[in-house]
Amino acid sequence: MTPQQRKRGMAPQAIELPKVDIAPDAVNVLEGSTFMVSDVRGDVQESTVAGFFHDDTRYLSRFVLTVDGAKLDPLTADNINYYSAAFYLTNPELPELKQRSFSVRRARFIGDGLTEEIWIKNHLDTPVRLRAQLLCAVDFADLFEVKSMDVEKQGTLRITPDEARTRLHYDYVNGTFRARAQIRSSAAGSVSDDGFLFDLSLEPRAEWSTKVDVLVHQNDEFLEPIHRAFADPEKEGELLLKKWRDEVPRLRSSWDLLHHVYRKSIVDLAALRLRTDFGKEEYFLPAAGLPWFMAIFGRDTIITSYQSLWVGPELVRGALHALAELQGKKVNDFKDEQPGKIPHELRFGELTALGLKPHSPYYGTCDATPLWLILLSEYWRFTHDDRCINELRKNAMAALAWIDQYGDADGDGYVEYKTRSSQGLDNQGWKDSGDGITFADGQIARAPIALAEIQGYVFDAKRRIAELAELVWKDDELAARLRRESAELAERFERDFWIDARGGYYALGLDKDKLLIDSKTSNMGHLLWSGIISEERASVIAKQLLGEDMFSGWGVRTLSTEDVAFNPIGYHTGTVWPHDNSIIAEGFMRYGLREEARTIIHAMLEASRFTGYRLPEAFAGYPKETNAFPVRYPTACSPQAWATAAPFLFMKTMLGIGVVDGKLVCDPLVHERFGHIVLHGLHAFGSHYDVIWDGMSGEVSETK
Repeated sequence: MTPQQRKRGMAPQAIELPKVDIAPDAVNVLEGSTFMVSDVRGDVQESTVAGFFHDDTRYLSRFVLTVDGAKLDPLTADNINYYSAAFYLTNPELPELKQRSFSVRRARFIGDGLTEEIWIKNHLDTPVRLRAQLLCAVDFADLFEVKSMDVEKQGTLRITPDEARTRLHYDYVNGTFRARAQIRSSAAGSVSDDGFLFDLSLEPRAEWSTKVDVLVHQNDEFLEPIHRAFADPEKEGELLLKKWRDEVPRLRSSWDLLHHVYRKSIVDLAALRLRTDFGKEEYFLPAAGLPWFMAIFGRDTIITSYQSLWVGPELVRGALHALAELQGKKVNDFKDEQPGKIPHELRFGELTALGLKPHSPYYGTCDATPLWLILLSEYWRFTHDDRCINELRKNAMAALAWIDQYGDADGDGYVEYKTRSSQGLDNQGWKDSGDGITFADGQIARAPIALAEIQGYVFDAKRRIAELAELVWKDDELAARLRRESAELAERFERDFWIDARGGYYALGLDKDKLLIDSKTSNMGHLLWSGIISEERASVIAKQLLGEDMFSGWGVRTLSTEDVAFNPIGYHTGTVWPHDNSIIAEGFMRYGLREEARTIIHAMLEASRFTGYRLPEAFAGYPKETNAFPVRYPTACSPQAWATAAPFLFMKTMLGIGVVDGKLVCDPLVHERFGHIVLHGLHAFGSHYDVIWDGMSGEVSETK
């Protein structure tokens, strides 16, 4: 037993893996805060986590199509694009009908509401009589209830079929919370509380169809679905997607893998965009991921925006303004809110509306505030949008005040966290699972905790805001103070966080007793990204991160295999996260460690070959040498925003794209065997630029 173990006096704790709650073959469609999860038949079964969701409320908890009382046999199912999917099915053996006598096609479209077209085609040369039933239920469950699979509604639900036999009305009330929905069919049939029943007589080779709409009630009206066909270019949603595709930079490359990954990430990021308005302004910004995180998340939204700045700066501007509007105004322990603090998560479901959950918004994040300042700086460096920086100056000053006052509650010079909420997160860095912060011996660290990477974020944020103070706000006194504070922090950090053991590395953090949390983690790579550590120790950290215990062959693991808590399928205790690796790679590049950066980028891009060119939220930490392909973490979000945007940061790092003295530059580290790469129309300084790698050298030119 180590001295730290004796002092803590804590026994090892069992770590419970999260359950697999979304079937791997589920079909997902989404549009903004509206999404649907179903099985390969297109069905939503009761007592599962599947359903149709809008603004964190489930508007379909059952949506099952049967024929003559039997479930249909799936043939194939797939997404057409992010907001639509098609399902092809046929009949099983039935008492009066042999197998595969007819086909069923379901075409589904998501956007504000849901539209589904159902066709049944008789393939026989004789008439058939069928009874098709669409079983429906709406439980208006809060997303938190669905995710925990603990749905016990306390309100009153009224279901009313209409006399025209084409519509069902649902009305739910619980105190001040009210939700309403309609399900309507274009074809008449028998309507009951359970759904729709259609008695069909199909002539030889004949077809029957109906169009089913699910309408959600918002702002005193039912929203009409915005998508109704696969080719629907005149609709608002399709126009927005076309506009996005037209405006993002175009890639030409002889490296086929890069082309596939880039194209997939562009479409997925479009799918994850939220449109929201605060006051008179409307903003687009990235949500965190499907299925559970189609919402504004401080940390995820900020990092995704940072990764994709050169692709779509309007998303970054939207994220900055939206999060500034939600910035903490007062001390509220239930919400972990404090003045100047950037929020963690915003939700709209029943539990939040009734004040039973603190997510209106919830502020339990320690890193979002310095990260918001970093994003503000990076946005200015690539846009020189002085107006935006001036508009957000008060918010930036409030964020700095939070760092110094509330973030450093005990005055030791480090930002730390400890929840004050009865429903708060115990861990408030990016590794925010309950077992995410452990000592090398497996013991779970206790709050207040000062995480290493957050000190790096604060260091970088103060240096960056000093630049804005000097060049935009013309406040030399503020600039000097921030530079002094960042230098003092770096000196203090080197003294307090370095560990000589195991070849030398930085501790994960300091616990409540100021003991070094001595696990070896990927968080060290974030220190390179922030620039807080010395040049002399950068190569030592790079060697640690790419050592056999940390580097799986597909990417850097979150935790060393040498540590007791290591688990290759532990959420934050041994998995490989693409966003984490994108930050580490850029950190390597910052210190001139070009080959190390290239190692990570190539490994990650190669991993995407096995996941349809879409990087998932996380991979298992199994070694590449004993596994022919990377294994997805079982409950990984897909798509997930900062994994979706990771290839953009990989490309930025790989091409050495940056701003020096107000000019766009590139310094590629691409291996010559990958041939040419051309990014046409990169966004910077209110104009567009081409970045060209011809296999030998890089060039930047303004687009004519």
